[in-house]
Amino acid sequence: MRFVDEYRDAEKARTLAPRIAALCEPGRAYKFMEVCGGHTHTIYKHGLEDYLPEAVTLVHGPGCPVCVIPMGRVDDAIHIAGQPDVIMTSFGDMMRVPGGNGSFLDAKARGADIRMVYSPLDALKIARQNPGKRVVFMAIGFETTAPSTAMTVLRAEAEGITNFSIFCNHVTIIPAIKAILDSPDLRLDGFIGPGHVSTVIGCRPYEFIARDYGKPLVVAGFEPLDVLHTVYRILVQLAGGRAEIDNQYARVVPWDGNLKALRVINEVMELRPYFEWRGLGFISQSALRVSERYAAFDAERIFRIPGGRVADPKACQCGEVLKGVLKPWECKVFGTACTPETPIGTCMVSSEGACAAYYNFGRFSRERVKEATQR
Repeated sequence: MRFVDEYRDAEKARTLAPRIAALCEPGRAYKFMEVCGGHTHTIYKHGLEDYLPEAVTLVHGPGCPVCVIPMGRVDDAIHIAGQPDVIMTSFGDMMRVPGGNGSFLDAKARGADIRMVYSPLDALKIARQNPGKRVVFMAIGFETTAPSTAMTVLRAEAEGITNFSIFCNHVTIIPAIKAILDSPDLRLDGFIGPGHVSTVIGCRPYEFIARDYGKPLVVAGFEPLDVLHTVYRILVQLAGGRAEIDNQYARVVPWDGNLKALRVINEVMELRPYFEWRGLGFISQSALRVSERYAAFDAERIFRIPGGRVADPKACQCGEVLKGVLKPWECKVFGTACTPETPIGTCMVSSEGACAAYYNFGRFSRERVKEATQR
């Protein structure tokens, strides 16, 4: 295949559907987790569940980088933004994420100078243009976006820009998957592996999932046929009594990852002893911080950070959604008090959030569940 339309061919999907069904053992139920929020959107935007037998259930995991940021870290960033002569910069999907003291947009309305940027290099440009201000970049994301943040720090050092720093909230995918596997709340049969993260870290880090937990993981692309083909490849393994790491997205993902990107991450950043994840709690060595070598660019060393913990609103069940325990529409406030216009939880804010995907595209899936229940 060479063109994107080929990966969205409905006839090919209809041909693949019975082959998927034929691999299902009679009377057995299968539950696969798509780790990446991009896969969740593909599944519900294109109605992929309608191509799958009822025996196969797809649940979503903690693969949305905005969704896993705890409210306390948002409050810390707002605190930095409130300091004299500070310009806080952020990706757009962080602007409406609620903290205990409101969102970035709320803080901006109160007078803080918070600006949306498309990359950390945009934030560095603002620092060049405002030498009398201290410019901070709210760095978020998995290993996917960490290289661009690290490269920006190196660029700032090379150019001698001293009024630029990052508030580092980069997280790592492997400890989160391990926390899911160790959770007693959820039984999984396999994983649809994250495509974006894997372009950086490769496939080798997932080998423990098959070796230690006996679960197959297939790294998947983001087009509809990618996801269906991945489900097929997981079921082929299960039907053969195998659990292996497979790479469906080989056209983009190298088995050993992007070595240059990994080197620049290791140059600028190091693992934190622990980090709090929304819905998953504290996970050891699951996030990155700026290394001592580049302390001059670390906002956590430059500013006094409150570091307080903020409990999620009682009505919000983002934690259960992120762990795949609940479907978004099973949350009591989904689609009523919590909508993309008035989000209570992060899963409804981000473009990769599971709740946003279900709100925008999942109504047909809800109807399918109701019909199955009524039979």
